[in-house]
Amino acid sequence: MKNLKQILFVVALSFGMFATSCSSDDNEGETIVPIQGKFNLSQTGTIVNGQEVLVDAPQNASGCNRDYLELRLSNTAVIGDYDGANCALTETTGTYVRSHNDLTITVGNVSSTSDIMNLTNKELKIKDKATGIITVYTR
Repeated sequence: MKNLKQILFVVALSFGMFATSCSSDDNEGETIVPIQGKFNLSQTGTIVNGQEVLVDAPQNASGCNRDYLELRLSNTAVIGDYDGANCALTETTGTYVRSHNDLTITVGNVSSTSDIMNLTNKELKIKDKATGIITVYTR
């Protein structure tokens, strides 16, 4: 009888652990991948007739490294832009705040808030809330 009680206890404990591991999360679909890192500009686009239309980012100067967005642990955002015949790099520094699946980047007095559509170890896809422009960055 003691073995039966022990087995029932283990089964009940296992069921309780399973039930709590399957509960809904408070993060409302927020990804747990860290957002910090350097992301290279890959594609831009928008939604047309309910479909995403993305093209290679025209902001990337031909023959140069790709423009980038670097999000640092200190909540500093660095935007790198390669331009011109000699691929000169211009870096603009600002700040960023992530709140659930919103990313707000502020440079000077200008802020832009985007929905984080996808965040993986290899990709950051955001959609600007004001303009609807989709930007895809890769690591």
